[in-house]
Amino acid sequence: MEVTRTLAKFLVASRSDELPREVVHEASRALLNWLGCAIGASHHETVNNAVAAMRPFFGPAQAQLVGRREKADALRAALINGISSHVLDFDDTHARAVHVSAPVWPALLAFSEWRADQRISGMELIHAFALGVETEVRVGLSVFPEHYDVGYHITGTAGVFGAAAAIGKLLNLNEPQMTWALGIAATQSAGLREMFGSMCKSFHPGSAAHNGFAAALLAQQNFTSAEAGIEGKRGFAHVMSSRFDPNVITGGLGKSYELSRNMYKPFACGLVVHAAIDGCLQLKRELGLRGDEIKRISLRVNPLVLELTGNKKPVDGLQGKFSVFHACAAAIVCGAALEAQFADAVVRDAAVIAVRDKIDATADASIHKLEAHVRMELADGRVLDKHVPRALGSTERPMSDADLEQKFRGLVEGVIPATQAQQLINLCWQFATLPDAAQLPRATASS
Repeated sequence: MEVTRTLAKFLVASRSDELPREVVHEASRALLNWLGCAIGASHHETVNNAVAAMRPFFGPAQAQLVGRREKADALRAALINGISSHVLDFDDTHARAVHVSAPVWPALLAFSEWRADQRISGMELIHAFALGVETEVRVGLSVFPEHYDVGYHITGTAGVFGAAAAIGKLLNLNEPQMTWALGIAATQSAGLREMFGSMCKSFHPGSAAHNGFAAALLAQQNFTSAEAGIEGKRGFAHVMSSRFDPNVITGGLGKSYELSRNMYKPFACGLVVHAAIDGCLQLKRELGLRGDEIKRISLRVNPLVLELTGNKKPVDGLQGKFSVFHACAAAIVCGAALEAQFADAVVRDAAVIAVRDKIDATADASIHKLEAHVRMELADGRVLDKHVPRALGSTERPMSDADLEQKFRGLVEGVIPATQAQQLINLCWQFATLPDAAQLPRATASS
């Protein structure tokens, strides 16, 4: 089966008027959520370090670094904005696999500014985004879960395909060129789970945005790649996984859209921790707990929760995001699990540590990865149980548009003025009607 070429043919032939109305709206939701995450982290140490390293090599001031004063060439703007949008681990994620926006929106918004003279419309970007998400998710799921299980970070490894497809669509690549763009993306696929808890995790989607963008530019100039970059004997799928299902990529293309299965995080850490946080917060609110009344907390969670977030003694905020123990303790002590609760100071707070040390967790393969059982024993002898069958933010319990607006305001507070935040919210909801998509990234500049 010619998987790469079949996918390329679909991407080239796709028309924006084929997108269902609900998919267009979901793209605006994803944009609002992504932009809040990117602006909220735009002055994070990780982003500052990346800007300091890359600034000597910034080319023409083609694209805005969101939430900052600087501009850079389009490729490096895609890199920096991709890093910025993922560093808080608060960005969206597909129901099964990839953080869909972080590798694709940075490339698209940088492209819109670079080609501002052509006045690319918001609807053109939404169409390209939907195709990019379709590509990265299908490619990622075709090798899932083996690919992820051996240690690849699928947001980086699959995200580069999404950026290549999205930019390739805006460049109007023909079928051979789109095939090459996907092949060039395949040979740049990268990202290791060993990097979780370090600055490199957010580098993965930033690199994917940059490399996918470059792949499409190269293909436009007839820079060739193997014709079967995905399915070839030594191509992406067979090198990266012991199991490959080509039908996941080619089956039903255009009949449904993976963007419809996108999820948004109410808590600033990995989604697999959310059900446990949710359960702890519910018990805290019901009983008015402070933390010192607790004798013991027992969590029963999916094995993936402990595999990804089993760090019992995190030492800083980044590590705290990969500790179900810290996340639950901070939620109980602080009454929230937003970005502030994953600051270095909170991870080292004595009250939080005291609760964290009372938490144990057991892996149970019969439990869904977005499910949790929380059992709390109090010093007065009471025993409380809370079962969370699906975490808030999942497709079964989605965040509303109003929830996303509130999340956006919370993320950008202190970075940009409230009036600018409201302007950006309006632009995101109106994005499909904008005649010039570059209006949005330009409006993110910090004063």
